[in-house]
Amino acid sequence: MVEREFLTRSLSSLTKVFADQELKDKAINKGSALLNESYSFQIAYKSRTLLKDIRVQVNSAFNEKITVRSVGLVPSELPCYHDHDDLILKSTPGLYPDPLYPIYDTDGLIGFPDQWRSVWITVDLQGDMIPGRYPIEVIFEKENGECLGKEVFELEVIAAELPQQKLIHTEWFHTDCLATHYKVEVFSEEHWRRIEQFVVTAAKHGMNMILTPIFTPPLDTEVGGERPTVQLVAVEKSGERYFFQFEKLKRWIDLCRKQGIKYFEFSHLFTQWGAKHAPKIVGYENGELKQLFGWETDATSLEYRDFLQQFLPSLLEFINQNDLEDQCFFHVSDEPHLNQVESYKNASLILQEYLKDFPVIDALSDYTFYEKGIVKNPIPSNDQINAFLENGVENLWTYYCCAQYKKVSNRFFSMPSFRNRVLGIQLYKYKIAGFLHWGYNFWYSQYSKKAIDPFKNTDANYSFPSGDSFLVYPGENGPIESIRLEVLHEALQDLRALQLLESLVGREQVLALLEEGLNDEITFDLYPQDQEWYLYKREQINDKIKEKTFKSKGEGVVCQH
Repeated sequence: MVEREFLTRSLSSLTKVFADQELKDKAINKGSALLNESYSFQIAYKSRTLLKDIRVQVNSAFNEKITVRSVGLVPSELPCYHDHDDLILKSTPGLYPDPLYPIYDTDGLIGFPDQWRSVWITVDLQGDMIPGRYPIEVIFEKENGECLGKEVFELEVIAAELPQQKLIHTEWFHTDCLATHYKVEVFSEEHWRRIEQFVVTAAKHGMNMILTPIFTPPLDTEVGGERPTVQLVAVEKSGERYFFQFEKLKRWIDLCRKQGIKYFEFSHLFTQWGAKHAPKIVGYENGELKQLFGWETDATSLEYRDFLQQFLPSLLEFINQNDLEDQCFFHVSDEPHLNQVESYKNASLILQEYLKDFPVIDALSDYTFYEKGIVKNPIPSNDQINAFLENGVENLWTYYCCAQYKKVSNRFFSMPSFRNRVLGIQLYKYKIAGFLHWGYNFWYSQYSKKAIDPFKNTDANYSFPSGDSFLVYPGENGPIESIRLEVLHEALQDLRALQLLESLVGREQVLALLEEGLNDEITFDLYPQDQEWYLYKREQINDKIKEKTFKSKGEGVVCQH
């Protein structure tokens, strides 16, 4: 049997195609989506010899809605911790598929000898397609037009729309990392341009809340160290009085609202891991710009308390003037531990006098903080959430980070993509109100000691498993998205599809459909470990939506080319 020179295979978005592994996943060549969804699939390809300037041509009624990107490889020296669970694809260092590089007209793909690679096809429907089944033809050609291979994927468009996202979702947005990587002055016009580019991508992928640096966020910073100053509120001190200007904050709010951001979480007003100090705050005193507060400031000091007593009423006035009363969230301190209850409680009490009408949210996983009434809006990690669920905590949020790597969902390079996508189902089942993650674009080493190149160092300088600290890469022309970002967005679309189906058949039927045929119920640490189950289940959900939306089946138009 003669080996073919060029192989192709149509795959779902849940396959990770490794260059150094044989492709085992079976072909997937059809799917369905609702009218306002974004749908992605892949075409894997392998050449027996080195081929350059391979062209990809797509023929479809969707052409104006289709984006074709090349799945790039980036290095991972720390794909997982030594005591990882068994639910990973591989634990060895190497090149992992993740960034989605735009393919421009002048660029061609490269076929490496006996290496599987893939292109990522995204169809962004947005409501103006006639329902029906549409073929999408993807052709690989040599530069001279000779056909190397072809795949046809059939996408069915269903005449129903996802409801508006109810989940509040934030991936922490690090403005200082943008300034550092692009070598621009903080809040210069070029910085604002970059900020807007990355806000657009965040909002497009279901992030409707944004970390807002009223002062430089005291996050992942070495004790005694500092991150670049990113402070939206201007401060001036005259004697014992403080004066505040909110022009930059107003510009930030307007920019984010314009791009679809609805909620604003103001950066933490005390340092991480215990609320022992004030964040870095700079301001003018006697005409000189200086640091007014920081690591040397005790959290409960009279000086900082006096500052907050003047600042918070001014901020609340700004909030009222800009009709933000129902859209603002506050933080005390990130991830306090049980032995820091007292310091966290003291800091929280300082804020309660002024912020009692606003939700104060913090990532913390010990139920004691909630049980003692120290925090009203806890955000436990997904591996510590059971105590909160069992005690009926309402409007509960959850999060995961580098520490949640056993059993529960997460999105490291080394994990199968279904471990990322299952989150939507879990959020639906447990009626989770919000999801938080710390790393939208953290391109520093751990503790922000130095900048890193995220195309070369994907683990925060050998500190967190690759994939924990960022979802986007800094491209020359703006954000370069990742497989993980796209699959996370699919999880959020699943959540909305489930909510739509619930409006048609009721919650009880939806839950029964989700767990039909399973030996165990779905929990945060127990869920199907077969990517085909997720594809099949979403098709079931779509079929049920179609059935309940129309009186008869099969009335869609099949488009021919």
